[in-house]
Amino acid sequence: MPLHIHPTIEATLHDLADYFVGKAREAITARGRFVVALSGGSSPKKLYELLASSSYRDQIAWPEVYFFFGDERNVPRTDPQSNYLMAKTALLAPLGIADDHIFAFRTELAPTAAAAAYTTEINAFFSPKPARFDLVLLGLGDNSHTASLFPHTEVLRATTAEVQAVFVPEVDMYRLTFTAPLINQARAVAFLVFGADKAAAVRRVRQGPRNAEEFPAQLIMPSAGERRWFLDAPAAADLAG
Repeated sequence: MPLHIHPTIEATLHDLADYFVGKAREAITARGRFVVALSGGSSPKKLYELLASSSYRDQIAWPEVYFFFGDERNVPRTDPQSNYLMAKTALLAPLGIADDHIFAFRTELAPTAAAAAYTTEINAFFSPKPARFDLVLLGLGDNSHTASLFPHTEVLRATTAEVQAVFVPEVDMYRLTFTAPLINQARAVAFLVFGADKAAAVRRVRQGPRNAEEFPAQLIMPSAGERRWFLDAPAAADLAG
């Protein structure tokens, strides 16, 4: 479970962008396509803007890349809170990604129906094999949540690789999220975490006692893949050793 710790956010972003490029090339060479699940939030936005920049845009065969979303807020795709809208603005539109390579949640449906529809879409895409993403990008909340796996929510007890709807009281909203078993089928998982306000959560998840109800990101342990952490120095400050 390698740690990538850098003194600045910029260095961390470039390291993860290089890792993204490497995984894309590896997957395209081996299987003819690269299938990635994107995360939302301000930190990934910076990564997406970097990947779409002149420094990186020509390093990947983008027509061979397929984009899914590891979680989504239950809002219209045009809503400022939408993970899809953020990714489209920062990455997908600047790169001219074709619509049939982008798999967004159908948030016009009721939450449970939207989750079921996305599960069906994922399974159909990977059929007849189990759904196995080449890379799942994740963030980490200061309460140790990742994707929309929030503390003390029912989705934490999921045993099936699927997408579920979950009501999160602390944000008073339904979220749609990959379950931990679906994430853990991935070939690679990468956490991107910035800032001193995340240092305690990083320490709890990586070095604290096992308590996934309190620290849901502890559930992310790929069964036959790798897990990497891309941190700036303030986010890593509380780690021992």
